[in-house]
Order: sequence, then C-alpha cells, then structure tokens
Amino acid sequence: MGLLIRFVIIAFIVYLFYRGIRYLLDPKRKLDEAYEKEQYYFYDDVKNVRKNFFITYKGALFEGEKYLGTTEDSFDVVSIFVWVKDETKLQGFTKDDFYFLSSEITSNYPKAEISWKNPIEELMKAR
Repeated sequence: MGLLIRFVIIAFIVYLFYRGIRYLLDPKRKLDEAYEKEQYYFYDDVKNVRKNFFITYKGALFEGEKYLGTTEDSFDVVSIFVWVKDETKLQGFTKDDFYFLSSEITSNYPKAEISWKNPIEELMKAR
C-alpha cells in the first residue's frame, strides 16, 4: 500500500511539472502577455491555413485571415485580410507601423497580398 501511494505522489509531481512546462511554453499565453505589456508578438500556426493569425503591437491586437490559392508552382497563401480587434487602440499609429506589420506578415507569407480593413485601409491609401 505504501508503494502505491509513493507511485501516485511521484506521478502527480511529474504531471504538475509537465503542465507547468506546457503553460510556460504556450504561445497563446505569450500573446496575452505581450498584449498586456503592449509589446510585439506574432502568433500563428503556419501549417494550418484555416487558423487565423494574431499580432499584438503597441497595445493593439490584430487578426489576419489567410486564403489559400495557386501560385506559379504550388498551392500557397496568396491573400491575407487583416483587421484590428478594437479600433480605439489605433490612436498614435502611423503608416510606418503598418509597413512594419506588413513586412512581418510578408516574411511568413512571401507570396501573399495583404489587405487591411477600414480605417487602416484609408490611412494606407492617403498620401
């Protein structure tokens, strides 16, 4: 009986250690933490085209929807539509900020054309 209790306790400790490591390495937790600290973080599952990606930058949370299409020699993400979750968080953003975000998205999806939702689209069109 004593041996069984020891085994259960050791198994429970190993389980807690495993859950702790998974929690610390969880990219969704890192996204939430970066959002709270108003830092940059790109959260994406590049192997799953159906899942949207998220970017947090300067306190704003952006979501991007990926569309699969054909390129010259393969199937790839060819179009991306990006919008901000809360438009009030865009105060203080400049075109340079959106150029930075575009370059980060392009580094992951080089063949994709990026489209922004209003009001970002209007800012990018303005001279």
